[in-house]
This record gives sequence, structure tokens and C-alpha cells, in this order.
Amino acid sequence: MTVITVNMVRGRFDQTQRRELARTLTDAVLVPEVGQLAPAARAGFQVHFCERDPDMMAIGGIVLADQDQDALVVDIAVMDGDWRQEVRTQVIERILAALTAAAGSTAPAPTWWVNFRVIEEGSWGSRGGVLSILDLLPSGVFTAEKAAAIQAAIGSPAR
Repeated sequence: MTVITVNMVRGRFDQTQRRELARTLTDAVLVPEVGQLAPAARAGFQVHFCERDPDMMAIGGIVLADQDQDALVVDIAVMDGDWRQEVRTQVIERILAALTAAAGSTAPAPTWWVNFRVIEEGSWGSRGGVLSILDLLPSGVFTAEKAAAIQAAIGSPAR
């Protein structure tokens, strides 16, 4: 389960671009998380587009209404699992590539930032209680290699 929040200036992406980003941002995290493109796993992902007026965001102490900057902050919150640095790097690069494609740019702007947060085991609530990624391993969406890596990272066998 993952929440991807895109904070941006109002109107930065139109509805068509947001539809594309909903899928591409989901898959940017999903594939490294479960080890494969598993469309059934998409139900465990939420993408939130949060638009702000240009006078509600600032870079360098100057609101965006008073300068020509393209600011985006993407916050990714994931359940504890196999999040070695190379996996985090892959996710961040995939997120930036998806944003770049949707924006029709050749490269991400230096003012596009991505935060990657791992929610500690025992701290994710869903389905009326605390949920562990270990509870999701039997779903069949994880590759065997990824399931083993998650079990090793969390230090507990699947429940």
C-alpha cells in the first residue's frame, strides 16, 4: 500500500495529464515494490493531486506568484519492506521520469523534489486495524524474489 501526493501550482497539469500521472506514478512505485508490473496491485495505491495557488507556494523566500518557477513536491509514503537504497533510487528516478513525460519536458526541473518515506512496521492502519506488508505477501502480486527480500528486510516470516 502506497500513497503518492503531488503538490503543485494550481493548473500545472490538466485532467488528461493527471489521468496519465495517476497510472504512471502508481507504476513507478509498484514495479520496484512488488518486483513486477502487477495490475491487481494497483488497488493498493492512491495518488493525490494537491493544487495550490501561486501565492501559497514559495521558493527561496519568494512566492511563486512573484517569480517564474515550476515547483513540484512529490511525497511517497510506503509500507515497510524491501527499500534498499538502490530500490529507493529506482523509484525516485521513475517518478521524475513520469513527471517529465507528462509535462512534455526533456528533463525534470531542479525545483521538482521527491520525498521518499517508509512507514515503520506496525504503523500503517487499514482494514480496521494495523496492516503489515507481510499480510499482503500471499496476494500473489509479489515476485518470489521480492517476497523473500521483504521478509528478510522486516525480519519476520509471512503471517
